[in-house]
Amino acid sequence: MTQRKLIPFLVVGLPAGLLFLGVFAMIRSEMKKPDVPLDPNEQVRLEAATLNRRPVSRDDLKRDLRTLTETIGERHLGKPEKLEQAAIWIESTLGGGNIGYSIGRNIYEVDGKTVRNLEATLPGKSRRDEIIVVGAHYDTVPGTPGANDNGTGVVTLLALARAFAGEQQDRTVRFVAFVNEESPYFHTENMGSRVYARRCKERNEKIVGMIALETIGYFSNAEGSQEVPPGLEGSFPNKGNFLAFVGNEDSKYLADNCRIAFTNASGIPAIAGGFPVDVPGVGWSDHWSFWQEGYPAVMVTDTAPYRYPHYHKASDTMDKIDFENFTKAVEGFEAVVRRLANP
Repeated sequence: MTQRKLIPFLVVGLPAGLLFLGVFAMIRSEMKKPDVPLDPNEQVRLEAATLNRRPVSRDDLKRDLRTLTETIGERHLGKPEKLEQAAIWIESTLGGGNIGYSIGRNIYEVDGKTVRNLEATLPGKSRRDEIIVVGAHYDTVPGTPGANDNGTGVVTLLALARAFAGEQQDRTVRFVAFVNEESPYFHTENMGSRVYARRCKERNEKIVGMIALETIGYFSNAEGSQEVPPGLEGSFPNKGNFLAFVGNEDSKYLADNCRIAFTNASGIPAIAGGFPVDVPGVGWSDHWSFWQEGYPAVMVTDTAPYRYPHYHKASDTMDKIDFENFTKAVEGFEAVVRRLANP
C-alpha cells in the first residue's frame, strides 16, 4: 500500500475499527452483566437466608392469616394506620431478621399520603436478567378484614418466599406485595402494581412472567357452587373445587404452563387460558397492570365473586378458608414458580 493510500485508510479505518471494538466491548459487557452480582455480599446473604428456609405448612398459613386479618384487620388508605401496619408486618416478615431477604421499597404519594410496594428479590444464576414476578396486593376494600381477598394471596406470597429462601434459581424471582389494588385506585395510575409495572418498563427490565395471587382459599364440591362468567359458558365446571389461571391472548402459554405444574404438584383441578379481556373479572387484579406494559402475566384465583359468597363483605373472615385445599394449592404454586424459574 502506498503512502498516499495509507493515510486515508488510517484516517477512516482506524477510528471505525476503534468504534467497532468499543461497541463490541459494550455488547459483551452487557451480555455478561446478568451473571455479575450487584451486591458483593450476595452469597453471604443467600447462605444466611437458607437457615430460615422451610417448606409450605398449614400452620404458617394459619398464623400469618390470623395476624393479617385479625390482629391488623381492615387495611386501606381510609385507615392509613392499618395499611401501614400491614406494610411493616410484611416487610419485617420477609426481611433480614426473619426470612432473610433484602427489601426494596417502591414508594410513592397518593392523596397526600405515602404508600409503598414491597419487593423481596431472589437473584438468579445463569439467566439472572430474566425475571419472574410473584405478586399479591395487601390492601382491602373498606369494611372487610379481607381473609380471602386478599389475605390468602399475601400469606401465599410469604410462604413461597420462605420456601425459596436462599435457594437460587436460574431466573431471578421477585416476591412483591402491592398496595392500592382495590377501589378507588383499581385500574388507575395510583394502583400499586401499575406504578411498579410502569417502573419495570422504564428500566427495561426483562419480566418473562408475572403471577398475581388473588383470592385463592375458597373451595366447594357442591353442585352449582360455581357461577360461569358471561361469555365463558362451557369453559367452567359447575363445582367450585378448582383454581383458574387467567391470562390474556399474549399470556395463554404462560397460563397453561402454570396449570400443568400446578395440577401435577397439588392434585387440585385447574383451568387455564387466554380469556377475552372484556369478560368481567378477567382483568380484576394486579396482572392487568403488567398487561398494560406488554408483559406476560396471569392471575390465579378461585374466581372470587363467581364462587365466594363473602366477596368484599365483612364476613370475609378466615373461618371461611378451606385450609386443607389452600395448603395443597400453595404447594402447587411452589412447583409453578420452580418450573417458570428454571426453564
